[in-house]
Amino acid sequence: MLRSFWSGSSNLDEWIQQTLRDGFDGLEGPIPKTSEQRCKLREKLNEHRLVYVAEATTGVDGDATKDWWIPRREFTIQNHLDDLRWSVEHAVQLGAMFVSTMCGYDGWSWQQNVEFFGKALALEKEAGIAISFETHRSRSLFNPWITRDLLLEFPSMKLTCDFSHWCVVCERLIDTEWDVLELCAQRALHIHCRVGYAQHAQVSDPRAPEYTQALEAHEKWWDLIWRNQAQQCMSETTMTPEFLHDGYMQTLPFSQVPVANLGEIVCWMTQRQRQRFAKQYG
Repeated sequence: MLRSFWSGSSNLDEWIQQTLRDGFDGLEGPIPKTSEQRCKLREKLNEHRLVYVAEATTGVDGDATKDWWIPRREFTIQNHLDDLRWSVEHAVQLGAMFVSTMCGYDGWSWQQNVEFFGKALALEKEAGIAISFETHRSRSLFNPWITRDLLLEFPSMKLTCDFSHWCVVCERLIDTEWDVLELCAQRALHIHCRVGYAQHAQVSDPRAPEYTQALEAHEKWWDLIWRNQAQQCMSETTMTPEFLHDGYMQTLPFSQVPVANLGEIVCWMTQRQRQRFAKQYG
C-alpha cells in the first residue's frame, strides 16, 4: 500500500513521517524537479526502506497556477514523449518500482494514439523499467472502449487502473462493460483505489451508507485484478488509495470547508483493502 503525494504534505520530510506513521509501505508521487530534491528523496527512501512509484504527467504546463495536470491541446506527441522520457530516466536513477503515467490526450485520433503508445512502449523496452498507463479523464485512456482497442493493439501494454474516472465519464458504474474490465485486469500492474460514481470521480466519503453500492462495485473490480495477478503468478501487487482534494473532495458552499476528513478516509481505505486482501490470499 502506497501513500499518494497528493493526499499528504507537500513537504518531503512531513510526507515521509505521515507515510511511516500510517503504516504505508512506500510512496507514489511526481519526481522532484531539481537534482538536490531527487537526491534527498532517494536518501529518504533508502533510510526508511520505502518503495517508490514514480508518477509521470505528460503534455502539461508545469508553471500553470490552476489545473496544471490537464494536457494542453497544442502539445505534440513528441512533447508528451519527451516528458515521459525525462520521468523514465529519473525514475531509474531513483530506483522506482515502475513509472505510472497520466499521458496522451483525449482528443487524439486513433492514429495519433497508436503512434504515441508504440513509441512509449519502445521507450519502456529501451529504459528497462515498466511503464504503467493510467485510465484517467482528459487522457488517451479516458474511456473503456479506446482503452480496450489500445490494449488489443499493444499486447505488452500495462495499466494503472483507476476506474473511478470511467464511472463519471460513462455516467454509470461500469459493470455493463465487464468484458473490458476482464481485459484490463489481465494487464493491470497497479491500482488507484479511489471510489467514483455516476456524477463524480470521488465519493465524498466511501464509509457512508449511500455509497455502499459504488464501494462494493469498485471492490469487485479490484478483486478481478487480484485474481488475474494471482493467476499470472505475480509476486506482489501495489495499490494507492488516491483520495484527493483539488476539486475531488466536495466542499461546503461559500466556506469551501471539506465535507469529510481526507486523512481518515485514506487510512480507512488502506486498512480495509489490506484486510480484504489478507482474507482472500493470506
